[in-house]
Amino acid sequence: MTSPAADRPAAPSIRRAHVSIAIAFALHGAASGTFASRIPWIKDHIGLSAAALGLALVCPALGSSLTMPLAGRLMHRFGSRTALRILLGLWCAVLSLPALAPGLPWLCLALLLFGASAGMADVVMNAMGVEVEGRKGKSIMSGLHGMWSVGTLIGAAIGVPAAHVGLDGRVHLGVMAAVLVISSYFVCAGVPDVHPEADEEAPPRFTLPPRAALVIGAVGFCGVFAEGGSSDWCAVYLRDVANASPGVAALAYTAFACTMATARLFGDIAVRRLGAVRTVRSGGVVAAVGGTLVVASHSQVPAIIGFALVGIGISVVVPLCFAAAGRRGPVPSQAIAGVATVTYTSGLVAPAAIGGIAGASSLTVSFILVTVLTLGLVAGAGVLRPPAELPVSSLGSPRPADAAAPPAAARDSRPAR
Repeated sequence: MTSPAADRPAAPSIRRAHVSIAIAFALHGAASGTFASRIPWIKDHIGLSAAALGLALVCPALGSSLTMPLAGRLMHRFGSRTALRILLGLWCAVLSLPALAPGLPWLCLALLLFGASAGMADVVMNAMGVEVEGRKGKSIMSGLHGMWSVGTLIGAAIGVPAAHVGLDGRVHLGVMAAVLVISSYFVCAGVPDVHPEADEEAPPRFTLPPRAALVIGAVGFCGVFAEGGSSDWCAVYLRDVANASPGVAALAYTAFACTMATARLFGDIAVRRLGAVRTVRSGGVVAAVGGTLVVASHSQVPAIIGFALVGIGISVVVPLCFAAAGRRGPVPSQAIAGVATVTYTSGLVAPAAIGGIAGASSLTVSFILVTVLTLGLVAGAGVLRPPAELPVSSLGSPRPADAAAPPAAARDSRPAR
């Protein structure tokens, strides 16, 4: 539900902040998509086995999980704008390192740093997204994550022809890193510069996630498990279960990724009309229908449609989990880091779990588990419910109940215009 105030045009500074943080999300995604497109080159260049590559690809998630709690400390010390500029720039710069690794140990070290910078930048971006959402007085988090998905598609789209013509990965990743670092420096100029109050204590360097973050993270776990499992295994499912050709099998991932990205870009409309809870519950139903279609039919077309529905259904889960976390407790970045840690863990566990279950039984049984977890979205969506009251935004207008409140005990060094 939205109030009349939410329909008024945003002040120019807030509009600029929204555009800036959206582009920051896209740049973060572009770095991720660029790296993904050159993983085969890195594997061949170093001469890694499939098992060794799998070990190396665990390192980004490990690096993220270990360092995300530090993001709040950096925001407290330097302010949100400088912290984002440092961390997003570092994430983009580190993009060049995996291609320079001479062997597996160095690759693992590079990917640990890669994941650490990505995770900390992710926490700051989402905290700033919640801040801007609160100032605008309406949901924008789904669209921001949609921009991240668009960025990954752009990064991959540039990487595919680069790989096709045999461009050296060190050149490709080095050039992309330089372009993204420069872009991130200028983009961060438009985000709000939030600083703590003078008497506010710095958040701890490392701490266990708050209980509220764990509860919200459980909902995110269900969504990310379905996302990770579907994205990594949908093509294999089409090939092995539905007897599809490699080209048709690839359509399953295309359908899943495109519908999820599109639904994220338009997800804020649903949140404004239905609220966060009903949007996630409705998405859980859609995803469960899609999962049922996948496991109940061994035909190619129904399975592709099923994966597309899963993509639509889970699209808004992670953005709304981060938005809900940003409203909990006096240190929003700490709660966001807790939710991010749980969801990153889910993304790490899901592909391996599905593979293990498939080895013990079948891929169909694996996707029965995915379908059951999407029903967890229906059951657990209530924890995403925003405060019932209508707080006053920094612009002085009533904010609708579905909008996120600005981070507590924080202020912008520049007054909103």
